[in-house]
Amino acid sequence: MSAATPDEVDASSAPLIEHLAELRRRLIWAVLAFTVAMLLCFTVWNPIFNFLTRPICAALDDRGQECGLVLIKLQEGFFVAVSISFLGGFALSFPIIGYQLWRFVAPGLYKTERNAFLPFLVASPAMFFLGAAFAYFVILPMAFTFFLGFQQGPLVPLPPDSATADLAPLAEAGIVFQGSVQEYLGLTIKFILAFGLCFQLPVLLTLMGKAGLVSAAALKRVRRYAIVGILALAAVATPPDVISQVVLFVVVYGLYEVSIFLVQRMEKAREARLRAEGLWVEDEVEEKEAAK
Repeated sequence: MSAATPDEVDASSAPLIEHLAELRRRLIWAVLAFTVAMLLCFTVWNPIFNFLTRPICAALDDRGQECGLVLIKLQEGFFVAVSISFLGGFALSFPIIGYQLWRFVAPGLYKTERNAFLPFLVASPAMFFLGAAFAYFVILPMAFTFFLGFQQGPLVPLPPDSATADLAPLAEAGIVFQGSVQEYLGLTIKFILAFGLCFQLPVLLTLMGKAGLVSAAALKRVRRYAIVGILALAAVATPPDVISQVVLFVVVYGLYEVSIFLVQRMEKAREARLRAEGLWVEDEVEEKEAAK
């Protein structure tokens, strides 16, 4: 067996070098887009933070309390601005990052594969923002209302001339919310990210169905286990509030059923196409297993 010549070695390594060069180019564009978006968000982190504090301010306003958060540590405000810039920069630059990922992967796919993968690339960020909006407008108000319900005593200072001003300190110890800016931001981001990821369920299962990794029949068979898992997720991801847990369970389980419907439609479309082409073959093994 003769050894490979230097020209043959160079020819075989050329595609790998080209792929690495293309990957480096796409990564550079993605990092630049993220950096620019992060710096842009850093200049307007105050309005973004004010937007994120609207749920807690609304919950406090319903109780007649002023909306105020405190800085526990001297550097806490700076790290809050950095955290907001990081999250906002990623959200703002995600379309460019996704486009660069698509441009790197697309040349290695067939036309039919590109047409199949592209809708999922569009649906994924759309479903994430839908889940984040659901957490912001529905779950966070309920969660903060629940948490603030553990306050007690005078939630606002009593006027000096009040008849009960001297007796109030002896009546009960006051428990009043004085939240840390960083702790509040971390809790809010966790809720938003958790629900944004939960709303990826139809995209993930439908993509797996498209690849032939799962089927509608298999998803139906494990439905009972999915219900238990969703109940556990609702208990962990939400506060111990029955209403919040029920809402999360209904939404995520509804997404699971939507996933079954989408996978089933995809299977029927594939079967109809193969039957029209004369390529459909009944799987006798699966029919025998189903009969058992």
